[in-house]
Amino acid sequence: MHSFDTLATVEAMSQHPVKPLSQLVEPGWAAALQDVEPQVHHMGDFLRSELQAGRQYLPASHNILRAFTIPFDSIKVLIVGQDPYPTPGHPVGLSFCVAPDVRPLPKSLVNIYRELVDDMHVPMPANGDLTPWTQRGVMLLNRCLTVGVGRPNSHQGKGWETITEAAIRALNARVDADGKPKPLVAILWGRNAQSLAPLLTNATIIASPHPSPLSASRGFFGSHPFSRANQALVSMGAEPVDWSLPSAQADRPDPHSAVASSR
Repeated sequence: MHSFDTLATVEAMSQHPVKPLSQLVEPGWAAALQDVEPQVHHMGDFLRSELQAGRQYLPASHNILRAFTIPFDSIKVLIVGQDPYPTPGHPVGLSFCVAPDVRPLPKSLVNIYRELVDDMHVPMPANGDLTPWTQRGVMLLNRCLTVGVGRPNSHQGKGWETITEAAIRALNARVDADGKPKPLVAILWGRNAQSLAPLLTNATIIASPHPSPLSASRGFFGSHPFSRANQALVSMGAEPVDWSLPSAQADRPDPHSAVASSR
């Protein structure tokens, strides 16, 4: 992975003179988000004002822009979340992902794993760390990159959407040397994520209800998002994603089993 400064602290986002975006995110993303760079620094000001008012936020400052540390040109699957988990110790800057030591797992992630195991015939993952997916071209992006502690959706409408929607537009606009759209599959769970579909005109969209306990039984279970994503990628001439994650089983399957079992 590209070497750059990942300490995207609130001070770095809002200090004057401002720190260039190229020092906060992967270079490809710095170029892609150039037009909204002032908004990134504005969000730093917002977070600083939250702290000054005694309102803590999540995730930790160095993880706020973590989704943009993944090389821009490597992304072939986008999974959109709403906002970070509001529980201290849970959010790590990637949608649906938690740190390896978090127990119990968030219920939405439990349901995602249940569908993953059923869809791809892989062992149940040992923990909630989805980082291996990001290393294989999967972007885990929340629409809002921060949230108040214990206050779900509290940073909705504060300005993050301008940045994350610009990111999605940039992914959608990528083209290869022949001017053809680069392969991209967008997995959109729930109405909030699905409202972004108009921005993804060049992507294959896989939509279903959200994996939360309130809606998972209404069409998320049995939707086969992982195998469908791989089918779409192959049809576009791209390599499928290895969706397997480290498991607690002593005898682990072939690391490419999650690719081979695509439906």
